[in-house]
Amino acid sequence: MAEKGYYNRIVSGNINQIIQVDSIACDFDSYPYRAVTYAKQMIIRESNVTERSLVTRCNLINSVRSENNPHGFTMEKFEIVENRDIPVTER
Repeated sequence: MAEKGYYNRIVSGNINQIIQVDSIACDFDSYPYRAVTYAKQMIIRESNVTERSLVTRCNLINSVRSENNPHGFTMEKFEIVENRDIPVTER
């Protein structure tokens, strides 16, 4: 996301965002492990607040555990499956 300028656009646009994770489903029966995350994203701008339904998926591969990575997984093939607006509220 950093390579595509996502974070720079958020900062330059004076945008705040909140992500509320509803649930995470992991399949540990086959490797690499598959994970799907269901969440809501709130994008707060000066003019409006946009709420979105956010569904992502990725593979989890084993890696070395550390203080910064206590579960010992690395995400790969991260993909946004759904990112659709629910309501947009004018401010």
